[in-house]
Formats: sequence, structure tokens, C-alpha cells
Amino acid sequence: MARSVAVRKECQQKVIDRLDGQYLSQQDLADHLQIAQSTVSKFLNLQPVDRPIFIKICAALGIEDWRSIAAPPTRKQADETENRDSEELEEVITSPSPAPTSILEYPDGEQLAPTSSFYVERPPLEQQCFEEISKPASLICIKAPQKMGKSSLLARIIQRAKNQGDATVIINFELGEKEFFTNLSTFLRWVCDRIILELTKDNQELGTELLNKLDERWKFAQRIGSKVAVKDYLERYLLPKINNSLTLALEEVDRLFEYPGIYKDFFGLLRSLHQEGRQQEIWKKLRLVIVHSTEAYVPMDINQSPFNVGLPVELPEFTPEQMLDLAKRHQLEWSNTEVQQLRDTIGGHPFLVRLALYKIARREITLARLLETAPTAAGIFSNHLRHLGLILTEQQELGAAMKEIVNTTSPGKFSDAVRYKLKALGLVNLLNDEVIIRCKLYRQYFQNF
Repeated sequence: MARSVAVRKECQQKVIDRLDGQYLSQQDLADHLQIAQSTVSKFLNLQPVDRPIFIKICAALGIEDWRSIAAPPTRKQADETENRDSEELEEVITSPSPAPTSILEYPDGEQLAPTSSFYVERPPLEQQCFEEISKPASLICIKAPQKMGKSSLLARIIQRAKNQGDATVIINFELGEKEFFTNLSTFLRWVCDRIILELTKDNQELGTELLNKLDERWKFAQRIGSKVAVKDYLERYLLPKINNSLTLALEEVDRLFEYPGIYKDFFGLLRSLHQEGRQQEIWKKLRLVIVHSTEAYVPMDINQSPFNVGLPVELPEFTPEQMLDLAKRHQLEWSNTEVQQLRDTIGGHPFLVRLALYKIARREITLARLLETAPTAAGIFSNHLRHLGLILTEQQELGAAMKEIVNTTSPGKFSDAVRYKLKALGLVNLLNDEVIIRCKLYRQYFQNF
């Protein structure tokens, strides 16, 4: 008799979110796996199911380590399901076997681990970044639209910094609550607090000392200015306290463009700190990595901008050769023909390419069926497309511009804010004054939006 397994209560929301993110309904998942919808319902409602089916459902939801969410059923639950085990096992035996899943990684749009076998290098960018991050007072600016691999590249840069002995801190501005963006002084104090907390996670005593020193110095901020207070604090206390260099990475800095009272002064401060490394030894210890989705669409003094100094890195789409190589990593026996068929619909968009290859490798869909259903609610990109559609609905100016772009041969002029926001979303490319739809998939979907 096969042993039954149930989902742990604390993992219930995780599996529900996975289902909602990948399938239209419980029945959709059941049909895909060729099992009863009631079995899927039991799985989602913490009731035990036969272990082979439990593992099969986890794999379909992209949960590679099924043990991480599994709990043995109670004795009563096991007794109640004993008579159903043979029936469920029959479902497993008769359903078609998917491609091996042990090597696959579900592409959730988040960063890949530095050791992931599915990370695609885009030479010479990685090597340039590794060389730059080893230099004193270095500055790297990584630019690309959403889901192009910025966070994955950053993870590799941070790992290289750690390997060379740097202390590392990553601040994602999307995680900051709105109250911290009310004025420059509040914002800079929040940034300093974040740096201290990240640096001293394993040393509470040092963390308390640095926070107390910051409190002392911040008393002068109203008299000398918060930018000067930050520079003074880092120079006098924080940088001397760490033995090695500090690599500070700033993600989603585009958010600051929405706050005119902050972004100019903050970006000017970053550039100033970077330039101090040419003059003072202590500032050579600070290395900066700035990650953003698009060019600044707000007025900015070029002499105060950190985006035109240091090493600029703009992530391109995957080339046909890179797509073919990635297909082989998914154990697909593809040629240039299949690659080109996929590129004709989605281009070389990294996230869309990985999602397509993952679904095809798992034999959840054929390439022909994927291309046929791509711009529809039944397609594998439906969640991604709906997410973009919600943004365009909420931001009506962007939605109106997108309609014009996909439905006219010569769209009119748009403001810089609209152009760059659409590019940041990955929906368009900019060529001089032209705004060009990113790929066939977006044109087909948004023509009926």
C-alpha cells in the first residue's frame, strides 16, 4: 500500500498561489495531470493523497522539493484514504510521463541563484561587471526592462563581491513604505538604517553601536543638511568600522523618479560619494551597483547624475544561439527552426523564453499549441499578460498610448514619462523618436485590450 501525504497547513497558501499563477482552475490542473478534480481539491485542502500523486501535483506547480511542503497524515486520515490508494495509483500509472523534472527550475520571474544551470550569460557583460566590482570606488549601472535578468546578474555580482571579501548590502526601494519617501531627510535616514541593519545582522552589538552613533550625528542634520550628515557619518564611523570594502547595491531606483523632493538630491549624493573615491582613501572602500529599468524620464542635471559615470550595463534579449543553448539545457532536441518559430512570437525576452522552454520540456504543451494559444487566456503567458493589462488599466495614460501603438502604423508623439514607463514594463523598444512594440505576442494581445 502506498503511503499518503498531505500539505502542511503553513504551506497551503503557497500551493494555492502556485495554482492561481499557472492554471485557470482546479479542473484545469486535474485535466493536465489526467486525475480527478476531487484529488486536486483534497491536495489544496490539506487532505492526504497518495504520495506519487502528491509528487506529481507538486511538480506541475513548479515545487521541485515536494518534501518541503509535505506532512504525514494523521492515523485517522490514513485509514480513510487507504481504500483509495490503489485507484489513485492507477491514475499515475496510466497518465503520460512528463520530461524529467529534477533538472528543471520553474521560471517565476525572480532572480536565479548564482549557481543556477539555467542562467544565460550575455558576454562580455558578466566579465566586465566582475572586473569592475573588484576596483576601488567602482560604480556599475545595470539597466533593462522588467524580467530581463537584472536581479540574476546582480546576484552574481554580489557573490563575486563576497568572494573577494566585501561586506555587501542590497536595498530594494520597492520594499520601502511610502512614509519613508515623504522628504529627503526621512528617506536618507531610512537608507542609513537599512545599511546598518544589513551589515550587522550577525553582530547585534556592532549594530547598536552604529545606530547610536547615527542618532548622535543626525542631530546636526537640520543644521548641516541631511546629505552632509550622511557623508560625514559614513566617513567617520561606518566605513572605518568594517575591515574590508562595502558593496552597496540599490535596486528598483526608478521608484524614486516619482518623488521630486528626493531623487535629485539622492542621485547627486551617490555621484558625489563615488567621486570622493578619487580623492580620499576611505571612500575607495565603497563600491556601488545601481539597478534600474529605464532612463530617467525626469529633468536631471547631467553633472549630478550617477547614471552617466561608472560602467553602464544594458541587458539585451537572448540571441538565437543563446535560446538554442537554453533549449538544450532543458533537454529539448531543437534546431534553429524551432528557435525561430518561438522568436517570431516572443522575441528573445528572457522570462518568456524560459517559461516557454520549461512548459515544453515538461510536455505540458507543444510548441505548435503554445504559439497558437500564446495571446489568449488559454495560453501559458496569460498571467503575465493580465498583469501588464492591469497596470495599463490603472495608468490610463499608458493604456491609451499602448492602444495607439498597436493599432496604428504611425503612432503620435508621447511624453518621455509615457515612453520610458512603457519601456520599463518591457512592452516597447525606443528607436530615436519611434516607439516600437516589443514583440508579436504583445501586439496580438493588446490589439483587443
